[in-house]
Amino acid sequence: SDTALREAQEEVGLPPDSVRMLGSLTPLYIPPSNFCVHPFVGGLDTAPGLRPMDAEVDQVLRVPVTHLLDPNTRKTETRRLDGAAIEVPYYNVAGHTVWGATAMMLAEFLEVVRDGKASGE
Repeated sequence: SDTALREAQEEVGLPPDSVRMLGSLTPLYIPPSNFCVHPFVGGLDTAPGLRPMDAEVDQVLRVPVTHLLDPNTRKTETRRLDGAAIEVPYYNVAGHTVWGATAMMLAEFLEVVRDGKASGE
């Protein structure tokens, strides 16, 4: 979790001491980058002023969890991969399409929110 807090500070200016760590999600391997991401979930008592680092972050979206939990927010699209048709999930969030690894982590986060538990609790 220390690495996640450091990255959040470097990428969006989130002070590590303002985050209450709640747990972790399933590590996710991302083939195009050859990275394995270890996502963590934290809570904040107040909404901080964030300063996105241009080289790392295109935009910060502030979206209520209730909006993300709305079934109409999650969509699927058929894509072709190696000649096979696969259903790819994505989210419509504040006029943006969130897909790929981010959508996968978001889906697991929302499942945890619905169930009311995270690993590490």
